[in-house]
Amino acid sequence: MQMTEEAGAAVAEAPACAITLLPSGKSFTSQAGESVLDAALRQGILLPHQCKTGTCGACRARVVDGAAACLPGAQPVALSPQEAGQGMHLLCCTQAASDLRIECAEIPHIPGIAVRKLPVRVAALERLAPDVVRVLLQPPPGQHLQYAAGQYVDVLLPGNRRRSYSLATPAREGQEQLELHIRHLPGGLFTDQVFGKLKARDVLRIEGPFGTFGMHDRESQAPAILLASGTGFAPVKARIEQLLATGSRRRMHLYWGGRTRADLYLHSLCGEWECALQGRLTYVPVLSDAPASDGWTGRTGWVHQAVLQDHADLSQHEVYACGAPAMVDAARRDLAVQAGMRPTAFFADAFVAQPG
Repeated sequence: MQMTEEAGAAVAEAPACAITLLPSGKSFTSQAGESVLDAALRQGILLPHQCKTGTCGACRARVVDGAAACLPGAQPVALSPQEAGQGMHLLCCTQAASDLRIECAEIPHIPGIAVRKLPVRVAALERLAPDVVRVLLQPPPGQHLQYAAGQYVDVLLPGNRRRSYSLATPAREGQEQLELHIRHLPGGLFTDQVFGKLKARDVLRIEGPFGTFGMHDRESQAPAILLASGTGFAPVKARIEQLLATGSRRRMHLYWGGRTRADLYLHSLCGEWECALQGRLTYVPVLSDAPASDGWTGRTGWVHQAVLQDHADLSQHEVYACGAPAMVDAARRDLAVQAGMRPTAFFADAFVAQPG
């Protein structure tokens, strides 16, 4: 993904380029110095993305035809050299040097969703695990936030800094409160505050909703693999509760991974879903480093490996992975290579830690 001076000059002088998405055939144009992702968003075309900084990998796509280059100063750290050699790019870090054809699924627009800044009051805090707290936020009267299940909000902090957290419940009529699951990162700018000083009735400022995780398949009935690690469970929880609310008949397999039993902080809720959905949801908890004191008798190892053990063929499935970037990247790679998962059927929300 390194760009030479000659390549950079060629891009700077290039006229607008036409970009075509496959398999839909939808086209749009990009200007010199503009990322492919920003060009699409500017023209009302929503493509998978989360961080827009090259760290989460959600906007990964394959350039099938044409010349593309890394934007000056961009850092596509979520893209491996092997992937780059296979024509993969992070669209938030990539600009067109010619007309392009890109293998990337467009996300349907959902009317009524607009990014807003809101003051919110802390309604309640509940410790779900030694290092995880559920925070309920109450927007002002009449200021209900519209969002899609799987999206996130930014908590706005002093010094023009912000921290991102997924919304753990779907937006629904009569439910104004916003639910966040926050893991403590010692030394973290915001999480130290949450676990040390934050209390009910404190006021925070948020902006959102952001992100496209879970907005791809509003009408899909393909069987779904929901893959979470740690607090990556939050957007998965929102998606499942949305499907419950709409009476969806979709077949789902939920895999939730953690190191120890305490990491599965809403384990009993998952069991309740499995019973309520009567064969439409299978819940598989997986621990990678459980001590003997946990008394764990369930599945062990890496959570995405449990998926491969249960599903030899994922060519007809859609996979939604949320959690640590290492897990998301391993799932993206291994589920495709070992089980035939289609690249356009993998949707991800990688949680990038920001301790400072």
